[in-house]
Amino acid sequence: MSIKQKLADLVAALRSGWRRPDTAVEAPAPQATVVRGQPGQFVSGAYANRDGARPYKLYIPTSYAGQRLPLVVMLHGCIQSADAFARGTRMNALAEEHQCFVLYPEQTHAANRSRCWNWFKQTDQRRGQGEPAIIAGMTQEVVGAYAIDPARVYVAGLSAGGAMAAVMATVYPEIYAAVGVHSGLACGSAHDLPSALAVMRGMPPASGGPSDSTVQAPATPTIVFHGDRDRTVHPRNGEHLVSRSLQQNGASTDGSIERAQVPGGRAYTRTVHRDLTGRVVLEYWRVHGGGHAWFGGSPRGSYTDPKGPDAAREMMRFFLQNVLDPRSSARSAQAVH
Repeated sequence: MSIKQKLADLVAALRSGWRRPDTAVEAPAPQATVVRGQPGQFVSGAYANRDGARPYKLYIPTSYAGQRLPLVVMLHGCIQSADAFARGTRMNALAEEHQCFVLYPEQTHAANRSRCWNWFKQTDQRRGQGEPAIIAGMTQEVVGAYAIDPARVYVAGLSAGGAMAAVMATVYPEIYAAVGVHSGLACGSAHDLPSALAVMRGMPPASGGPSDSTVQAPATPTIVFHGDRDRTVHPRNGEHLVSRSLQQNGASTDGSIERAQVPGGRAYTRTVHRDLTGRVVLEYWRVHGGGHAWFGGSPRGSYTDPKGPDAAREMMRFFLQNVLDPRSSARSAQAVH
């Protein structure tokens, strides 16, 4: 597929998710919909609240026997499904290795004909409403149903899913202990379709962004992957994510730098930043020659680049180094809305 066609498809995808206010679909009433599965299963479920409904897939590791385990929430990109994203990232295999759950919320055609998360809408960038409220509610319902450790819940995504992961970490910092943004954008980078298309082309992000004075928490530790040849989401967006994270975390701009290359694959530059206490709060992986695809992924999925460093494995490593403040995680069940 040509670059021109990819951009045309992306524009169509974004437009398909932009509804006029008078065509909005009424959200279903809240309901408990967790589907309980057995260890070693990849089960289907659904979640609904006053803001809407979404299906999901949940991977339950074979080691689960009622003990508290971590949870990784994975948000797919445009056109993808939960199954395709799971295959491409190989995150379920890592869940077996590291003994954790993986939750894959799935966007619907009704919400966006191309299944893009609507990260660029103002109504979907705020706490207590829209898609963030649905994803947060789904996360909390699964955490409660399986006695998952609320201090070890993480969120990651690719492209539109990466942008939505950044939104989730910004507006629900008391739920997610760390965030992974792959080929995505910072929360508040756009507020409508024109600003979304502009920032994806490399224009400066929209000024300001969603804020909520009721949220008082440190910035979420962040790991960023972005290809320096990404022609769909300009690499400047990865740099903007890094700049914002450094500012929010009060971290030094002088990070430690590692340059390496995957055997037979792509070269990359990994920069690690720490806060004043020495804690790692940001990792930035810039993949040289990399485009708009999940690095180190399986060709059995979609939008993957097997030649890149293993983003899923590195995200899992980064996530498991971070634990949420118990005082924050204890409040999360009451703070979803």
